[in-house]
Amino acid sequence: MRKTRFGIFMPPWNSPPTQNITTSLQRNMETIQWIDALGYEEAWVGEHHSAGSEIIADPMVFLAHVGALTKSIKLGTGIVPLPYHNPYHVADRMILMDHLLRGRFMAGFGPGGLPSDASMFGLDPRQLRPALDHDLGVLMKLLTTLEPVSVETDRYRLVDAFCQVAPYSDPMFDVCVAATRSEAGPRIAGKHGLGLLSTGVISPKEGMPAPPLHWDVYAEEAVKHGHTPDPSRWRLVVNVHVAETREQAVADMRHGFDAFCEYTQKTIAMPSITAVGDTFEERIAWMNETGIGVIGTPDDAVAFLKRLAARAGDFGCFLMLAHDWANREATLRHYELFARHVVPHFQPTRARLLQAEARSQASHAADLVKNAAAINAWLPPGEQLPSTN
Repeated sequence: MRKTRFGIFMPPWNSPPTQNITTSLQRNMETIQWIDALGYEEAWVGEHHSAGSEIIADPMVFLAHVGALTKSIKLGTGIVPLPYHNPYHVADRMILMDHLLRGRFMAGFGPGGLPSDASMFGLDPRQLRPALDHDLGVLMKLLTTLEPVSVETDRYRLVDAFCQVAPYSDPMFDVCVAATRSEAGPRIAGKHGLGLLSTGVISPKEGMPAPPLHWDVYAEEAVKHGHTPDPSRWRLVVNVHVAETREQAVADMRHGFDAFCEYTQKTIAMPSITAVGDTFEERIAWMNETGIGVIGTPDDAVAFLKRLAARAGDFGCFLMLAHDWANREATLRHYELFARHVVPHFQPTRARLLQAEARSQASHAADLVKNAAAINAWLPPGEQLPSTN
């Protein structure tokens, strides 16, 4: 069994926007510190500029700070909307991040999720995916070669540009492209030989957006352009909250789940992640009964993820969507319960531990007799252990 990695995908959704922003950012940092201590492998942090609840404007600045507060977790931009930026600036800063984090940096890109962001920069949403495809070609050339790059678009201009510093990671830190419902993300990722972040609504049930669709399109495009598809670079974003009981998990959601659902329904124009339902009960049913997520016990999460893994096939990492559905204490408890009782089901050590336990139980009776006899051989007659026969 190959080890499955686990982490979080933090847009971040700090709902509602009436919260203290400074303490919200602090809570986001502390969440990553907490999951680092629990042994999670990855944390991805997003970039947004509007809509009120997603408040990190530059994930690289945020992650540079978090990097100094953590020990082993890898930190990624999830995602940088590349069409908003000059690719040279992004490439040069990412190389700097890779050195500052000593190889713990990862890069994630996308076209930009919020139409309200794009409109501020004078960009039509229809421009964004072709622009991402073009700009990734420029960026990867800057990251991987010394060949000067000259290019001019209606968004930026480069003249004989090259990055004077090579990445810390050898040969390159992991670079991924986000995908939601369309084929654009998988095709762009495959074309450029990059990893794939499936961030949209994904379900283990038939009829819902299918993980294999992402992988099949990605793999086909990668092979067409001379790249070898690597399933370990495919990450699936999942919706999960666990507590000791199903009733407690649902009760936890009363803190902020309605605010999250209303944000997707009334504020952001992203049809791929729009919640369904007008009441709290309808929204919980939408999450649990449609199979796009699980709110329940660790055992419920294990069953959900195993169904999804069986449908997806080979992949590398589960990323839980980070959110404010529950209060602070319940959220931290969720990550701890998940690390203790869910993650081991997807690690090779669990099978070894169960085998070791089974072997000891099978020989328990005989071993007890032998051990008692060995101890009794060194005890006076009046202090002999009772017979175990």
